[in-house]
Amino acid sequence: MTDSAQAPPATRDAAAAPRGFRQALKGYFEPYRLPAVRSMLFLGFSSGLPFSLVGQTLNAWLRQDGVLRSRIGMLAWVGLIFSFKFLWAPVIDRVPLPLLTRAVGRRRGWMLLGQCGIVAGLLNLATAHPAANLVQVALGALFLAFCAGTQDIAMDAWRIESAPEALQGAMAGAYQAGYRGAVLVSTAGALTLAQVAGWHASYTVMALLGGVGVLTTLLVREPHPHPTRLSYEQEERVQGWLLRNAHLPPALQRAGAAFVGAVVCPLTDFFGRFRVGTAVLLLLLIGSYRLTDFTMGPMASPFYIDHGYTLEQIAAVVKVIGVSVSVLGVLLAGLVIARLGLVRSLVLGSLAIMASNTGFAWLATTSGPTLTGLAAVNIVDFLALALHGTALIAFLSALTSARYTATQYALFSSLYALPSEVLKGTSGFVAEAIGYHYFFLYTASLSIPSLLLIYVLTRPALRRGLPG
Repeated sequence: MTDSAQAPPATRDAAAAPRGFRQALKGYFEPYRLPAVRSMLFLGFSSGLPFSLVGQTLNAWLRQDGVLRSRIGMLAWVGLIFSFKFLWAPVIDRVPLPLLTRAVGRRRGWMLLGQCGIVAGLLNLATAHPAANLVQVALGALFLAFCAGTQDIAMDAWRIESAPEALQGAMAGAYQAGYRGAVLVSTAGALTLAQVAGWHASYTVMALLGGVGVLTTLLVREPHPHPTRLSYEQEERVQGWLLRNAHLPPALQRAGAAFVGAVVCPLTDFFGRFRVGTAVLLLLLIGSYRLTDFTMGPMASPFYIDHGYTLEQIAAVVKVIGVSVSVLGVLLAGLVIARLGLVRSLVLGSLAIMASNTGFAWLATTSGPTLTGLAAVNIVDFLALALHGTALIAFLSALTSARYTATQYALFSSLYALPSEVLKGTSGFVAEAIGYHYFFLYTASLSIPSLLLIYVLTRPALRRGLPG
């Protein structure tokens, strides 16, 4: 795999430059002939399956059982665990698993462990009774989120290491397509099953679908990336630490060397490839980019129910139509990235997500449930989410070094989730205080900081060396 940061700036800029539509179309669909790209469809499904089951679908269950919106919003803080993935990412990056690593490889072994935990976590939630024991639901959702985070750390590393930078847009698109398919199943499918057979049966079926990820992981190949020259130079920090601490017992020397190699080196690598000022601005951009959709998310299902929509209407209009459109949106997002490049796609994604939240603000002003308005708003929303998410994934992948794939990507993805998850937990209080109309206008405004940061980063003094 080629490390984007080590390629000459002119080469990177040429590769990332906007292309004609036909060239972009051909360049985007050609990689789908490759097994790694096709596999990302199913791995993306495995990654997306637990997301709504601890999010919107679970929120609908809680609201239907009479749980207060403020408590539903606070339960969204379970997602904060995704913001701390970087804490155990170095372990996944470096530590082999007994038996599993020898049998299937390091990346696939950790993926399997996380996927088995997801199945167990969903089965645990299937036995819960939210109105009677909200604590069990919260602990079960926390365990499920931890296992999903473990899977995602290993899966992101597998994705980046299994294809060169030129294919990362297609890998991200395939991942997002599978992810959106899982959202369709875990929302529309889960809500329909809950309407017919009850929530316990619904979550049991979702647990069985966790086998898709397990089977795919067993079938894919373990990647073998080639670290770059700079990464090997950075490992001299480990050797230097050992020389300076030769007086320590062997066990402490090994522990210290592991910490320097797994934690310090990935950070120094990132700040070494970009000037400190640019690196800090990049981290601020990552941390603010998804504030809008994360903060709005927990109140979507309560809004539908409070506005008079039934579970069947939510499943049919919001989930089937909306998520089906989002799968198409992911394909379009890949074309947009290939045509416009990463930075312009980030801008377009932010503008689109602001427009979709403004649409929800309009829907909140209608006197009663209108299926046409609900469908229109969700079509725009899912198209926006597809471009918003795909552009960010491709951008973060381009920032990641081959040598420290799991740790650096986990740091980036944790960073974009942390501020968003904090605000997400307050969403119920804000919605109760100002109402849904102003709440959605508030969430739309949260994309303004990321647009300003993109503008600053594209100034000539800072632009050199940035991907796309």
